[in-house]
Amino acid sequence: MNRTAPPHSPEGLALDEAAPGTLVLRLRGDLNAATVARLWEPALAAARNPGLAALTVELEGAGYVDGSGLALLVSLQAEARAHGAEVTLAGLPERYAPLLALAEKARPQSAAAAPPSRLRGFGERELRQLLADLRLLVSFVGECSLVLYASLRHPKTVRWADVLRSALAVGVESLPILLLIGFLMGLIMSFQSVITLERFGGEIYVPNMLGLVMFREMGPLVTAILLAARSGSAFAAEIGTMRVNEELDALTTMGISPVRFLVGPRILSSLAVVPLMTLFFNFASLIGGALVMVSIGFPLVTFTSRVFANVHHAELFGSFFKIMVYSLLVAGVSCLRGLRTGGGASAVGRSTTAAVVSGLILITVADGLFAVLFYYFKI
Repeated sequence: MNRTAPPHSPEGLALDEAAPGTLVLRLRGDLNAATVARLWEPALAAARNPGLAALTVELEGAGYVDGSGLALLVSLQAEARAHGAEVTLAGLPERYAPLLALAEKARPQSAAAAPPSRLRGFGERELRQLLADLRLLVSFVGECSLVLYASLRHPKTVRWADVLRSALAVGVESLPILLLIGFLMGLIMSFQSVITLERFGGEIYVPNMLGLVMFREMGPLVTAILLAARSGSAFAAEIGTMRVNEELDALTTMGISPVRFLVGPRILSSLAVVPLMTLFFNFASLIGGALVMVSIGFPLVTFTSRVFANVHHAELFGSFFKIMVYSLLVAGVSCLRGLRTGGGASAVGRSTTAAVVSGLILITVADGLFAVLFYYFKI
């Protein structure tokens, strides 16, 4: 055996070449923070030998090995294996073997396979996130359905004080802006229609058009958009703030379902109030249209008779059905965004924005589906 030593080898380290490509690294004495600081670089330099095929690490007189000593042994094994060498450890006291095994498991392992391409990783990550979102959505819809079913079957279990408080915020407080928007839309649409149709002598058809458009389409649609912009954002902000303040975790710890306690009353209040809001919007738009028609010389009775001669029960009930679906979608997705609020100062703002955007997208998609269904069913 040829005994060699690296240049300037510190005390407590010896390197023997047992055979070509086979080295024996001897570490003498205890391996603690003081000795490891001297041995670290020379020992790792020996493990990085390009021609190394096998490395044996022998501990001589190692009565005490602390965390830094275990780190040195793990690093020696990793460096030698990274250069294709086999590593053998000898002389380690038996009581330190479990600690060394734990230290090896805790060390990050380099992947043997080539890393996936950025595009493939992006696709997998997005697919995984999509599946997680779908799972969460299905779970939320199922829990909301159970809460609504339980509320209908056992009305005494509903927190009616919370429902009333939410209904006041959704309906009564938004009534002024709803009436203003309805009046202005009826006024503007009637005025623009009169300007266009007077060239053909068709001003008399403006009430017909206004009644059908408002009751069939614009009334539910604009009311739902206002619900998403005003009440949906409020739902997401309220529940999101509770999430940030860990109030939802406290409810869960007490055995109270956040969906039943917070989401249920908000959905029930939206379902109860929003159809009335649509009626108020439609009547406000008719008042705006009547003002235009009276100003150009048509009697009020002519306007009302032509409006209600073309607005039938199908339009009225179709409008109610639409707005019920819209309100359910908007209230549900707004509460869901609030429940999914993360941490940080901007988390509530992001949840509020996501609630409004998601609500508007769902309203648009549902409106398109209703248009196709009403056409095929001749409603």
